[in-house]
Amino acid sequence: MMADICPICGLPQGICTCGAMSKEEQKIIIYTQIGRFKKKLTIISGLDPKQVDLKDLQKTLKMRLACGGTVKKEEIWLMGDHKGKVRDILVEEGFKKEQIEIK
Repeated sequence: MMADICPICGLPQGICTCGAMSKEEQKIIIYTQIGRFKKKLTIISGLDPKQVDLKDLQKTLKMRLACGGTVKKEEIWLMGDHKGKVRDILVEEGFKKEQIEIK
């Protein structure tokens, strides 16, 4: 049986590094904004939806932070002020701390 082949680099999935490389190229900006009913929103922007599965990342963040959220306009919106915690989770997910900017 043949191993699954990565559609981006053409290597077998076991040795593919496309996911790790794409995470190293991201310039992520995390900021808060006042949403409806004067509630704070944490917004994560700068992620390339072609390289990172935004829905999957959003699901992980919501589960780890115990909050609601959605993906809008190629950004992840989370209910509440979670800037510092989001950065820590993104670093655990493989993004570099130097590429994450908190405003």
